[in-house]
Amino acid sequence: MFEQAFKNIDDILHKDAGMSSELDYTEQSSWLLFLKYLDDLEKDRKDAADLKGEAYTFLLDEPYHWEAWAAPKTWDCRIDHSKAKTGDDLRDFVNDRLFPYLRGFKDRASGSNTIEYKIGEIFSEIKNKIQSGYALRDVVEIVDTLQFRSQKEKHELSHLYEAKIKNMGNAGRNGGEYYTPRPLIRAIIKVVQPTIGKSIYDGAVGSAGFLCEAFEYLKAKPGLTTSDLKTLQDYTFYGKEKKPLAYVIAIMNMILHGIEAPNIIHTNTLSENLADVQDKDRYDIILANPPFGGKERQEVQQNFPIRTGETAFLFLQHFIKLLRAGGKAGVVIKNTFLSNTDNASVSLRKLLLESCNLHTVLDCPGGTFQGAGVKTVVLFFEKGAPTRKTWYYQLDPGRNLGKTNPLNDADLAEFVELQKTQADSPKSWTVDAATIDRSTWDLSVKNPNGGEEVTHRSPQDILDEIAALDVESAEVLQRIRGLL
Repeated sequence: MFEQAFKNIDDILHKDAGMSSELDYTEQSSWLLFLKYLDDLEKDRKDAADLKGEAYTFLLDEPYHWEAWAAPKTWDCRIDHSKAKTGDDLRDFVNDRLFPYLRGFKDRASGSNTIEYKIGEIFSEIKNKIQSGYALRDVVEIVDTLQFRSQKEKHELSHLYEAKIKNMGNAGRNGGEYYTPRPLIRAIIKVVQPTIGKSIYDGAVGSAGFLCEAFEYLKAKPGLTTSDLKTLQDYTFYGKEKKPLAYVIAIMNMILHGIEAPNIIHTNTLSENLADVQDKDRYDIILANPPFGGKERQEVQQNFPIRTGETAFLFLQHFIKLLRAGGKAGVVIKNTFLSNTDNASVSLRKLLLESCNLHTVLDCPGGTFQGAGVKTVVLFFEKGAPTRKTWYYQLDPGRNLGKTNPLNDADLAEFVELQKTQADSPKSWTVDAATIDRSTWDLSVKNPNGGEEVTHRSPQDILDEIAALDVESAEVLQRIRGLL
């Protein structure tokens, strides 16, 4: 039922003049899903208060309750169309009254870790793009059929929402930056092995895939206490995200996975000066796939000891700095990081090897990230002691990866198993840090067992990268025109 509802919503949005891509469909369905979730949460809280004989104060004023504006009901729980706003009346109410009211929560909230603050932040960063009030009425009525009041319902909705994020990642127009393949995330988490009580951070949170999967991993641990569950809810998962759409999706994704008030901050992570980081700002575990290929302005680069325009290299410095002594990290990065000869790359590799134990490098094949021809590696490191040896694993699923043939959990099973002992195999080997050239700190993937150092890219990989570069060039030109 839920799957058909999601499909019907997309079909309606596809026909609306305000929609242009899968990114828009996901954004617009997200704010409506959030408000329906909030309504169900309020009902659950009121029921709990009633059982205790306590009064309950709703977060939203009555005119802005879901059943007041979106889905007024008749005695038999059907939509009361004599009271339900539609057409221009509905669109104008949403744009001129509902959104401004919800934005105000940001100023009224007691802190950024409250649900009130999340409400204000979300509706400060997006707007209703559904131009037809009749289309909006149709979507609202479908969303009203979705329920968030049981774990089973939330679980099913979370899977469908993940599917929407994946489709958005495949849709182009930079959608891929929001989606890291979940099998790869799960493998990274299995290697890092987070435990309850340790803080987990992603400073480039995107759709919050790393945090959601880490929550699922920890939630599945046997014998969890009430205290453990509160720790998971309130004191475990932290993230930062610069882009408004990604921020909204991350919040909604974590809510659907079961975190009521996600600790996600809407900010430009790289605007923080690393010289100001104190121990209280650090985390036990960092899991991330920072955006690569971006270029940061000079004023942003001033916040880092190793200055470079490459976004991913700035993020890596950020992660090393924000990791606690003894902390563990799994970070995805472009494989050219291992061998680039520019001063920033060499200095960053030196920093990583001297301040952290880079114990594992996972070399991913082309096509791992659908729609992106760039090859990547995953760096696994622990902070506090220099690298003595590094175990490499060259992932080879035995087939070409792509949109119709994506990475799966079975592809990574051997890596996860061999990593426990860091055993040598035809796909894995160990490099002694003492043998690394101190003038270049080169960490290139060079399989001594006959594997190729460079995987030949398919024509589709090359075309995908050209398309991505075209989009990036168009955005740069658009920004330049805006300055003229």
